[in-house]
Amino acid sequence: MALERHKRRLTKSHTRQTLAGRVSAPGKSESLPLAPSVAQIRWADAISPQEWAIYRRAIETLRSAGVPFLLGGGFALATFTGWWRDTKDIDFYVRPQDRLTVIRALNRAGFSDYYRRLKYDRKWIYRSIRSNVIVDIIWAMANQRAQVDELWFKGAGSVHIRGEEVRVIPKEELLWCKLYIMQRDHCDWTDVFNLVYAQGRHIDWGHLFNRLGEDTPVLKAMLTMYGWLCPKSARALPRVLWDRLGLRPPPPGVNFRRDHIRLLDSRAWFTALLPKGKKLEV
Repeated sequence: MALERHKRRLTKSHTRQTLAGRVSAPGKSESLPLAPSVAQIRWADAISPQEWAIYRRAIETLRSAGVPFLLGGGFALATFTGWWRDTKDIDFYVRPQDRLTVIRALNRAGFSDYYRRLKYDRKWIYRSIRSNVIVDIIWAMANQRAQVDELWFKGAGSVHIRGEEVRVIPKEELLWCKLYIMQRDHCDWTDVFNLVYAQGRHIDWGHLFNRLGEDTPVLKAMLTMYGWLCPKSARALPRVLWDRLGLRPPPPGVNFRRDHIRLLDSRAWFTALLPKGKKLEV
């Protein structure tokens, strides 16, 4: 009965309640760890000096524009997981009403529109380039499911990268975005699994449920697959999370005879199997 009462309380009327049992007051962000205490590689050192010079120039430009922005993409994933993968760009999230201000500032700073080289969908992203280094400005999901709003900024933490302190997209928003990316030539569920493996016990699952709304079956599918991939880690997630989705966590003592992780991709994509100091390959 106590569990049922707890499940009924997990509704949209309760702001930012986590399924791990912590509750934040409305309008107040909760302080949660950004990443494991020890990163597996010094991921910031993996960025070349030439690329970092362009990234720093972009950061300075966004600051000078006077609009709030958040770091996303592979940089955010490395912040939360401690693992790095080589990336061709850097992602910054801004509010939709600020996008034109940022675009104009980047143009004045010597960045140009990548659209001239290769067409892309400009409804949700502005892809700028300077010295063959790409800087993406994002204000909405590619599928137009949602736009960046104030909650992204209220829940944001920060990271220090080579002397620069930058605010980072909340892990819940990062997970929310990546759940929808399952295209023929690109799927972000490898990132999703790594994020859950590193931060699953610290994710505000109640907030994610509120974000997903009628799309909750996507989360259910992901956690079903995660339990198949990594049963021990899946069992460590809050039990009420499984209950709300109508799922059972993997039972204790489950041992698989096959390497499920490598059935999905033979490259080094899952942090649970990687030796320290190795980069992600996917």
